[in-house]
Amino acid sequence: MTRADDVLVNASGENFPVALRALPARYRQHLFALYCFARLTDDLGDQAQVAGQDTATARLKLLDDLEADVDRIYAGEEPRTPALRPMAETVKACGVPDQPLRALIQANRQDQMVVRYPVYEDLVRYCALSANPVGQVVLYIFGAATAERIALSDNICTALQLVEHWQDVAEDLANGRIYLPQEDLVRFGCTEADLAQPHAGDNVKRLISFEVDRASQLLDDGAPLVGTLRGAARLAVAGYVAGGRAALAAIEGHGHDVLTSTPKPGKRTTLKELAKAYLRGR
Repeated sequence: MTRADDVLVNASGENFPVALRALPARYRQHLFALYCFARLTDDLGDQAQVAGQDTATARLKLLDDLEADVDRIYAGEEPRTPALRPMAETVKACGVPDQPLRALIQANRQDQMVVRYPVYEDLVRYCALSANPVGQVVLYIFGAATAERIALSDNICTALQLVEHWQDVAEDLANGRIYLPQEDLVRFGCTEADLAQPHAGDNVKRLISFEVDRASQLLDDGAPLVGTLRGAARLAVAGYVAGGRAALAAIEGHGHDVLTSTPKPGKRTTLKELAKAYLRGR
């Protein structure tokens, strides 16, 4: 494959957040365009292969091509990648700035070069590229982007990214990456060999418990954003908060063993958390 559209986004309803399906079509189409852009960017950074080329080199080239299409969008031109055409419409309709889109691309460039994070602050800076831009664009879609709301959204999105990393420790390790900060591995007496085991030992469970608490605090710090919003925007953001809390509960429900299998929350738990997040925002 040689072009971004060859790594077409498989944006299934299974992965599109449940709460967003209940929103009015005018918002849903823009959120889906954002979701497709983010998925395509991640696919290029995680899955793309080009015959006869080094994997990292090929992915970096595809990401450069993707950013060139972002340039075209903001120049008022049609992107060459069909999957980006809905995003171009969203940019125009909602006044989305280019920085969040470029940040998502840069996060995937970083994934080609950085596979370990020495300290927690390094990981937070990565989340500022890989996750926070999504929440920022969501606020633009709802016409609710202010500096105060973006700061709260960044807490939520960083937390959601951390939760995903804690769920996917085994999968990430299989791909050669460890997002758990190296300083935390040392603190809890964990080695990379411990992370490669079929079951989490007590030291790994203590480490994951610590990281879960850290992500939970970030979610709590960002959750007041829900109360600043109304209508569809409130429902959407409450859905994101609920998804994070349900995922954290799933990790805890697995006894913090994220190596045996990937802890996933049930739909009932997620809906219950959605109701809590929405009502607490009043």
